[in-house]
Amino acid sequence: MLSEEQNKALTQVGAGTPMGELLRRYWMPIAAVAELDDHPTKPVRLLGETLVLYKDKAGNYGLVDRHCPHRRADLSYGWADDCGLRCHYHGWLWDHTGRCLQQPFEETAHPEARFKDRVRIKAYPVEAKAGLLWAYLGPPPAPLVPTWEPFTWANGFVQIVFSEVPCNWFQCQENSIDPVHFEWLHSNWSRALNGADGRSPTHLKVGFEEFEYGITYRRVLEGQSEQDELWTVGRCCLWPNCLFTGGHFEWRVPIDDGNMLSVGWFFDRVPNEMEPYKQDRIPYWVSPIRDALTDRWITSHVMNQDFVAWVGQGTVADRTQEHLGESDRGVIMMRRRILEDAERVARGEEPKAVIRDAEKNRCLRLPIIGRDFFVNGSSRVESEISRQRTPGLPLRKEFPFLTGQPEEVRAAYRRAMGLPEPGVDARSPAG
Repeated sequence: MLSEEQNKALTQVGAGTPMGELLRRYWMPIAAVAELDDHPTKPVRLLGETLVLYKDKAGNYGLVDRHCPHRRADLSYGWADDCGLRCHYHGWLWDHTGRCLQQPFEETAHPEARFKDRVRIKAYPVEAKAGLLWAYLGPPPAPLVPTWEPFTWANGFVQIVFSEVPCNWFQCQENSIDPVHFEWLHSNWSRALNGADGRSPTHLKVGFEEFEYGITYRRVLEGQSEQDELWTVGRCCLWPNCLFTGGHFEWRVPIDDGNMLSVGWFFDRVPNEMEPYKQDRIPYWVSPIRDALTDRWITSHVMNQDFVAWVGQGTVADRTQEHLGESDRGVIMMRRRILEDAERVARGEEPKAVIRDAEKNRCLRLPIIGRDFFVNGSSRVESEISRQRTPGLPLRKEFPFLTGQPEEVRAAYRRAMGLPEPGVDARSPAG
């Protein structure tokens, strides 16, 4: 059980707060590369700051204050020019470093004044990697955007999915170090929702330990032993705000104290028969979290079930009212370590898992169950996927993690996997 002061320290993300200053030491995924190809400006709220992301015609990405410092117009309605973002109100032009490049009327009326040189806008660096756009809001020098091992894999179908969840980011991240919730929230509750009988295998043992880039959790389920990869390899929480389970990442990106952007990056290995496979564009989509008819939270998919658990704790979970048990040792470990890291930053020290070694960052290896399958693939895709999935989860042929996958993304996935369209016999010439 935490004190009110500790709970407050965990959840406040504004500039100047202990947690806000810690989180500003890391790059945050805020959009998909393809989003800015489709629409070159995007309003963004990140770590309590109101900003606009853009891509100019020269290919530069910028992340700047949402409001033009001239008359405070909303720059998300501006347009991408040859070398910056132009305000729609009076045409002032801003580059990705925050410099004012043009003030059309001021330069006509008083060219000698060079007023544009005396005005700047708040700006943050942006980098593209793995189909995502990453922002850094911290002090210089900026660390490197991590090149996690799956970002280097070939022959995979990748998709990026966003959801905005109305609760604090940290109660979402705590879920990442709670293995027993898989048994109940995603297995037994799914059975109950679908009217199915029986129970999933129960957890017999759980374990937690820190590693260079985060915390791993291990578990032994009924019918398994400590020789299984769920124990020998485990899954991991990447510091400070990501869950990685082997085939996908889930970032919990703080919008502000009461809202979180869920960013999912999903990798599906194509069959050997479909190699070589290369994506020219990584698709992205937004998953809804409420049922449009009932206004209740959607419960049909894995991450939607997580969202129900998170928002059910309140906008900001009151940890002073908790009663933690044995399965919560990982949660306690995570809380203790992240509070310690916030104190390190306050002392001017570097927190955990900040990447600065460029050679190491060529490929940051992680604990991965079934690595050989992801890297080398198989012609027996269905059996391999079934083998690699956490025991107790029903195998689903459709995208299991989030609801609302667009038909064009679903169709692209099926083409990549060599799967027939519904209603087409895979044994027929058309299949």
